[in-house]
Amino acid sequence: MQTLILDGFLVAAPSILSAQGSGRKRATFRVLETTRFRRADGSSGERTTGFNCICFNEATTENYIAPFARKGTRVVIQGHVENDSWTGKDGVEHFDLRLIVGDVRLKNRKDSEQTAVSDDAASVQEPAGGHEAPDDIPF
Repeated sequence: MQTLILDGFLVAAPSILSAQGSGRKRATFRVLETTRFRRADGSSGERTTGFNCICFNEATTENYIAPFARKGTRVVIQGHVENDSWTGKDGVEHFDLRLIVGDVRLKNRKDSEQTAVSDDAASVQEPAGGHEAPDDIPF
């Protein structure tokens, strides 16, 4: 099994779905991760990669992802990669990779407009010296 640790930002608010029959909740979301590098000629560049993620853990979905995750939230995810395939309306078979979430850490920034939350457990803060989300996120 391939384990992946991903540090990135949510593209949009997660979609919380209930399974037919059992009613168990799961969360699906997309995370963008940007890698910065320097080319051989000395110029800088960056590459952004998108990951489709799915969390089947109902407790994590209801207690952390649904109430606290929103567009632009920085997340650190640990999980494993699976193949996903489907047949489109045109009959063409499509293939994709998705990340099955095993563990997720939300790294919410304090917004100046946001009211303070009285419960410290509701807001996960980054340790000193961590990375701040850039103000010019492209989504």
